[in-house]
Amino acid sequence: MLAILGFLMVFVFMFLIMTGRLSALIALIIIPVLFAIIGGFGADLGPMLIDGINQLAPTGVMLMFAILYFGIMIDAGLFDPVVGTILKAVKGDPMKIVVGTAVLALVVSLDGDGTTTYMITISAMLPLYQRLKMNPLILPCVAIMGVGVTNLTPWGGPTARAVSALSLDMSDVFVPLIPAMVGGALWVIFVAYLFGIKERKRVGILELDKLPGHQSSPFTQHAATLEVPSEKRPKLIWVNFALTVLLLIGLILGVMPLPALFMIGFAIAIVINYPNLDEQKERIKAHAGNVLAVVSLVFAAGAFTGILSGTEMVDAMANSLVALIPDALGSYLPIITALTSMPFTFFMSNDAYYFGMLPIIAEAATAYGINPVEIARASLLGQPVHLLSPLVASTYLLVGMSKVEFGDFQKFTIKWTVGTSLVMLVVSILIGVISI
Repeated sequence: MLAILGFLMVFVFMFLIMTGRLSALIALIIIPVLFAIIGGFGADLGPMLIDGINQLAPTGVMLMFAILYFGIMIDAGLFDPVVGTILKAVKGDPMKIVVGTAVLALVVSLDGDGTTTYMITISAMLPLYQRLKMNPLILPCVAIMGVGVTNLTPWGGPTARAVSALSLDMSDVFVPLIPAMVGGALWVIFVAYLFGIKERKRVGILELDKLPGHQSSPFTQHAATLEVPSEKRPKLIWVNFALTVLLLIGLILGVMPLPALFMIGFAIAIVINYPNLDEQKERIKAHAGNVLAVVSLVFAAGAFTGILSGTEMVDAMANSLVALIPDALGSYLPIITALTSMPFTFFMSNDAYYFGMLPIIAEAATAYGINPVEIARASLLGQPVHLLSPLVASTYLLVGMSKVEFGDFQKFTIKWTVGTSLVMLVVSILIGVISI
C-alpha cells in the first residue's frame, strides 16, 4: 500500500510540473504533504519536514554563496579578457572560430548559468558566423554542448538536485566526476574541430579586415558581460582570477566543506571589488532573484525527500522495483541509470527526474550493494542530452539568439550531445567512478 501511495505521489508530482499546472517549488511542498495526510502520517508531518530541510541546509547555503560569488566575478569582468582574446585569435578561420566558440562556452559556463553563457557566447560569436556565412546550426550546437559538460558543477543545478534528493555530500558526488567532465570538454573541442574543418573546406579562410563593414566586426563588439561598465573592475582581473583558482583548488582538495569555501570566497570577493557598502548592497540585490529561485527549490526539496523517507514510502517503492529487476542486471544499475538518464531527463524536467525517480533508483541499488553516491554520479551523465529538451527554458533563448528553428537545431545537435554523455560515461567507467 505504501508503494502504491509513493508511486502515485511521484506520478502526480511529475504530471503537475510537466504540464505546467504547478511550479516545482510549490509541487515539492504541497504534493508530499497531501499524500502524507492521505497515508495517515499527518501527526508526524512537522518532524519529517524539518528533518528533510536540516539534511539539505548545507547544500542550500553552498548554492547561495556560489551564485553570489560567480555573480560578483561576472559583474567585475573576470571573463571579459577571455572573450576578447578568443575573438582576436580566431580571425577569419572557420576552424578557429568554432573551436574558439567551444572554449568560450566551456569557460563562461563555469558559472553554472546557461542563460548567461548563451548571452555571452552568441552575442560575441554570431556576427562572425554570419559574416563568413557559416552553418548557423553549429554555433548553438557547440554552445549547448559546452554547457552540457559544465552544468555538472555543484552550482549548476542538476548536481545540487541529485545531492539534495539523496541527502549526499556534494564533494563525494562532484569531485570524482571532474575527470569525466574533462573528457567531455575534450570531446566538445574535438567535435568543434571537426565542424570547423568542414566549414573551412566549404567557405575557406577569409580576411575579415578586407570585408565590407569591418568596422562593426565582432572585435569591436562587447559581449553581454560588458553591459554595465561602471561595475567592471579591470584592474582587479588578476586578483579575481587568483581568488577563483584558489577557490577551485580548495574545492578539489576538500580543504573545508563547500559551504564554508564559498562563504569565505564571496565575502573576500565582494569586499575587494566593491568596498563601498552601497555598492555591496546593490550587487547582492542584483543577484537576489537567482539566489531565491535556486535556494528555495533546495529547501522545498527537503519537504519532498523528508516525507518520502520519513513515511518509508521510498523503501516500499524500492522493494517493489527490485522485484522487477532481473538479478543478472542488478549489478549494472549504475550504467543502466547513466544510459536511461538521457531519455528520462529529455522527456521530463530535472525536478521530476531527480526528486521523483532518482530516490527510487538509488534505494533499489542498495539491495545490490551499490552506494547511492554512484547512482547520483551516473544520473548526471545524461545532462548534455537534457538541455535539448523543450522543457528547458534557456534553450529557447539560445535558439532565438542564434536565429535557427528549434526542430532543426535538435536534429542537428542530438547525436553530438549523446556522444558527450557516452564519452563521460566511458571515462567514468575507466577511472572507476562508475562500476561495472
